[in-house]
Amino acid sequence: MITGSIVALVTPMEATGAVDWNALKKLVEMHIEKGTASIVAVGTSGESATLDPEEHLEVIGQVVNWVAGRIPVIAGTGANSTSEAIHLTKEAQRLGADAVLLVTPYYNKPTQEGLFLHHKAIAEASSIPQILYNVPGRTACDMLPETVERLAQFDNIVGIKEATGDIDRARDVIARVGDKMAVYSGDDETAYELILAGGKGNISVTANVAPEQMAKLCALALEGKTEESKAMNDELMGLHNAMFLESNPIPVKWALHEMGLISPAIRLPLTQLSEPLREPLRQALSQWKLV
Repeated sequence: MITGSIVALVTPMEATGAVDWNALKKLVEMHIEKGTASIVAVGTSGESATLDPEEHLEVIGQVVNWVAGRIPVIAGTGANSTSEAIHLTKEAQRLGADAVLLVTPYYNKPTQEGLFLHHKAIAEASSIPQILYNVPGRTACDMLPETVERLAQFDNIVGIKEATGDIDRARDVIARVGDKMAVYSGDDETAYELILAGGKGNISVTANVAPEQMAKLCALALEGKTEESKAMNDELMGLHNAMFLESNPIPVKWALHEMGLISPAIRLPLTQLSEPLREPLRQALSQWKLV
């Protein structure tokens, strides 16, 4: 079971829009050095929506090769087409990923039965460990706790990234799935609370810029240190908030640019961080001496 701080890694790009492979490799090495427990390649923060299928799989393959088994690699393979999600999942398994992250089908708004059958089909098509990803704020599709409980019957559905930020709901999911599935936070601001409630870790945007701090925060929460983890999260709140000044991954890519780690390039329809928001972001970074 993967536990701790899991970075939802950005995909650096050159000014031309091409993937910046050198910068990506450096980010992978930084996370291993700084104590990140696992890397998600090509999730939301990795601009999965704007990478073409060949690039998508190449990023997964390169990250797997560079990590070389030192920490687990989770590949983002979700799609709003079940057949596409099955294809990406099979390819991620072939490329050597340790697990996959499957976002709920977006835009087409399936029913709860449709969600169940979608994930059932993927689970039956590939044996790789699979983590569900519920983020209704982005997908306009909410996988209810009852559906998660139904999906817990599949041995290779091993976890869920619950990104609603609703801790009562997370507790409900944890109670329903027991030890059949790991529940991960997908909301940096409330991640420590979910872990204290029985969650296993945090799939994090903030970890892109503050990997050591997020690794420490998750470790404190996993150890049940309520006061210490709350105090540290309070200190990190400015950074959490800064990562969502605009739609993810706009702020986090600009932050990494400010830190000298990547170029500011991002693919349309996303744009670089708006000028008025750059100084507030820089101030949040400077509080942790990241710039």
